[in-house]
Amino acid sequence: MALNNTHGVRPVRHETAVGAGAQMLLLALLGSAYGLGPAGWLTGLVFTVGGWAVLSRALDRSPLRSFGPANRVTLGRATLVGGVTALVADSFESAPPVSLLVGLTAVALVLDGVDGKVARRTGTASAVGARFDMEVDAFLILVLSVYVAAQQGAWVVLIGAMRYLFVAAARVFPWLNAPLPPSTARKTVAALQGVLLLLAGSQLLPGPLNSPVAAVALTLLVWSFGRDVRWLWLRSRAHVASARTAVPLPVPEYEPVG
Repeated sequence: MALNNTHGVRPVRHETAVGAGAQMLLLALLGSAYGLGPAGWLTGLVFTVGGWAVLSRALDRSPLRSFGPANRVTLGRATLVGGVTALVADSFESAPPVSLLVGLTAVALVLDGVDGKVARRTGTASAVGARFDMEVDAFLILVLSVYVAAQQGAWVVLIGAMRYLFVAAARVFPWLNAPLPPSTARKTVAALQGVLLLLAGSQLLPGPLNSPVAAVALTLLVWSFGRDVRWLWLRSRAHVASARTAVPLPVPEYEPVG
């Protein structure tokens, strides 16, 4: 978005402000429903302010002139994720209703399959929207992993932290920043993380089964990340060899999804 285009900037900023207002309203509803504690309120407020600031900055630096229907769906999901985050933070001091946490998370996971379809059908897909969607997904997985880790052990946090560890590693190893080809397997594994973590933390299963469910989620994620890292490594080696020999070498094929 061009910063000097006030006719385009104002509507977009208005929508982010509406999103922040909706987040505050949800926190107030959670507070009145069961008495959100100080940890929940503080975490929810930090999420609201931080999310508004990051999204506003991203929009200001993008060419978008309107927020778009798909981003509105994602903003709604982000609001629900903020509520889940507040409940998880509060769970370390009190015992928020599991049904409430499960309900908000379930709706957020269902809507994850909606915003992409809306973007494609309305022709409003954008790099900013895709990144917004990905960051909301990643943060929800991190929050859920923290919640389940309180019950099953700190190792579960690896599920939520893995994506952020990959981003940190990419700062040290630039070859990790190369674009990856589309992969149904990657999308499926990513979608399963939220479902499996929600199942493990919902208390719907017998106690002994929750840890194996989380372990399955972690195993799938390690496989998915390992597959992508291997492909990126082979691609970087092929480019290095090509530069040395001045003979174009084929980039390794990405294994099709089974």
